[in-house]
Amino acid sequence: MSFTLTVWGARGSIPTPGPYTARYGGNTPCLALETDGPAGGRLLVLDAGTGIRPLGRAVVERSSEPLVTDLLVSHTHWDHIQGLPFFAPLFDERSEVRIWGPRQGSIALERILREQMNPVVFPVPLDELDATLRVTDVEVGTFTVGDFTVRAMPLRHPGTTFAYRLSPTAGGRSVVYVTDNELGSGGDYEVGPSWRDDLVAFVGGADLLIHDAMYTDAELHRFRGWGHSSHTEAIELAADGGVKKLVLFHHRPERDDAAMDAFVGEACALAARRARGVEVVAAVEGLTLTL
Repeated sequence: MSFTLTVWGARGSIPTPGPYTARYGGNTPCLALETDGPAGGRLLVLDAGTGIRPLGRAVVERSSEPLVTDLLVSHTHWDHIQGLPFFAPLFDERSEVRIWGPRQGSIALERILREQMNPVVFPVPLDELDATLRVTDVEVGTFTVGDFTVRAMPLRHPGTTFAYRLSPTAGGRSVVYVTDNELGSGGDYEVGPSWRDDLVAFVGGADLLIHDAMYTDAELHRFRGWGHSSHTEAIELAADGGVKKLVLFHHRPERDDAAMDAFVGEACALAARRARGVEVVAAVEGLTLTL
C-alpha cells in the first residue's frame, strides 16, 4: 500500500511566524499520512502542534465528506498539542477523531487534553466539541491505528515521550517518527543500558526516519539534558540503522531560513562523508513525500 506524508509543522518549542522563517515554516510539529487505498476519508496525524490548524482547514476545504482522523501524540509538551483546539474536524458533528498517546506518570492523556481546554484558558471545553472523540492511552509495544501497524518505543526526553514506527498493515514502506529525543549522554532518563542499541534496531531498515535535529554540534554542549539531538547524532543513528532517508525535524526557533540553509548544507556534507547511502533533507512546511 502506498501513502503520502506531508509536513504541516516542523518547528520546535514555540511557533515562529514571520518573514525570516517563511521558507521552512514556523508551525510546531504536525505531519499527516494519507493512504491511496479504497478506504478514503481517513487521515493519520503525527502530533498536534500549530501545524494541525492549517491541516484541518485544508482537509475540510478539500472535501465535504465526514472525516475519520487518528492522531498519534508523541508526548504532551505544549508545542506538540497546542494546535489541537483549532483542528477544524473537531467542530464537525459528522467527524470522528481518535487520539492516541502516552500517559504522563499516573495522569491519563484525556485528562491532560481536558485541562488544556479548561474554560479558564480556552473558551470551548473538550466535552463541547461536535465530533465524536475517543482518547486512548498507549503503552510501549505494538498496536493498530487505521491502516497502519504502529510500534511505540520510549525516548530520552523529559516526561514520557514515544517514538512511533508505522508500517502499512497491507504491506509497504515504513516510517519512523522520533521527535524530542536526546541521543547523546546528557540528562537522566528512565531507559535501560541497551536503549541505544534498541533504538538502532527500532529504526533499522526504515524507508524514512524523521528525527529531532534541534542543535548544531557547537550548540549541543550548552543544552545537555534538554532532551534534543544534533544533526550529527541523527545522521549517525540513520547510518547505524541502515535508513534510506533522514528528515531533520524540530528546528530550533532561533534558526531563521538563512541559518537553516547553512545547517542543512552542513548536514548533507556530513552525510556524504560519513553516512553514504543515507539521503538527508530538512522538514519544510508543505513538503510531501510518497512512500
